Amino acid sequence: MHPGDPLSVSTPTDQSVVIERSFAAPPHLVYACYTQPGLIRRWLTGPDGWTMPVCSYDARPGGDYRFEWRGPEEGFLALTGKIDSIDAIRYIDSTEQFDAGAMGPSYRSELAFTLKDMGTLVVNTLTYASLAHRDMVVATGMAEGMEQSFQSLDRLLASQQA
Repeated sequence: MHPGDPLSVSTPTDQSVVIERSFAAPPHLVYACYTQPGLIRRWLTGPDGWTMPVCSYDARPGGDYRFEWRGPEEGFLALTGKIDSIDAIRYIDSTEQFDAGAMGPSYRSELAFTLKDMGTLVVNTLTYASLAHRDMVVATGMAEGMEQSFQSLDRLLASQQA
């Protein structure tokens, strides 16, 4: 996988999804874009027409985060997370849940940031309560929305290094 290539999605176990994506920027800069609200809201917007008017992120063990998206035709989606452990620029382990059970019960999200080929490989391992939960989330088309956000992150990272 090279920086800018589309994300890859695999399902190594009945309860997990692994999403991998490479970026043409060093780990400290990619990590900043995942943990600083002013940067998060510039790229984690999903499909065209969606915005993130609410974004908070307390990057410490026990810290919380909250993302709220608004889209066309009064679309609304919100996610709350709690950081279980964090190792700055390398790893974030958290528990997440979408409001109103939009994506089922809470699940574990592990993010690993690794220097690779002069860029950063981000591996996001999502662990769900069951096979049915995992398959329900995969069937939402989450990968397409994530890739659109990652393309925005590519542009943001390029602008931060110019």
